[in-house]
Amino acid sequence: MTRLVQKLGLSPTLAFHDVYSLDDPDLLAFVPRPVHALLLVFPITSTYEKARVDEDGPLSEYNASGSGEEVLWIRQTIRNACGMMGLLHCACNGGAREMIDLANLVTSAIPLDPSSRAQLLETSPSIAQAHASAASGGDTTAPSAEADIDLHFVAFVKSANNNLWELDGRRKGPLNRGKLADEDDVLAEKALDLGVRRFLRREEELGGDLRFSLMALAPSME
Repeated sequence: MTRLVQKLGLSPTLAFHDVYSLDDPDLLAFVPRPVHALLLVFPITSTYEKARVDEDGPLSEYNASGSGEEVLWIRQTIRNACGMMGLLHCACNGGAREMIDLANLVTSAIPLDPSSRAQLLETSPSIAQAHASAASGGDTTAPSAEADIDLHFVAFVKSANNNLWELDGRRKGPLNRGKLADEDDVLAEKALDLGVRRFLRREEELGGDLRFSLMALAPSME
């Protein structure tokens, strides 16, 4: 993940770190702070799909644009690109936004509506080159756009207004999960309760799948 997001222009002073526990203070202490974004990876289950449809049902399609938005959200239109979307949502929001150079991609995306942002990504040479470079550097072959993939990626970021946002390109728009304190980062107790733990509680209560992995975008240790 770090290799790919740095190919996209993220400063080498930031990196993704595995989060090994949501509750153990000793394991959480391994993650450098502040954490600018969390990337949750989980299997798509019937429980998740039902909850997504139920929550999105009464919501209107998000079509905001411009510098007044709290977060930069991009609708996912490319199949099997949820990993890339998650990385972009992490890197292009919160404190990380000031540490990424995407050859004016972010600047170009801000005035566009979410669908137009998606078209911008589809035609961006920098995105295509970064994705191809990262895929060729791995030990396994990247899946084709037509392959059936059951993993999904969701980002959690903190806005300048101290709101915790869940960013998922498959949803109708960004989801405001609640207010954080000035001193809270996205790995703070309240942020975990409003975000990742909330997600896992729902899966547990409804008999879903509790397998997941979590990565934090935070200062690099190199």
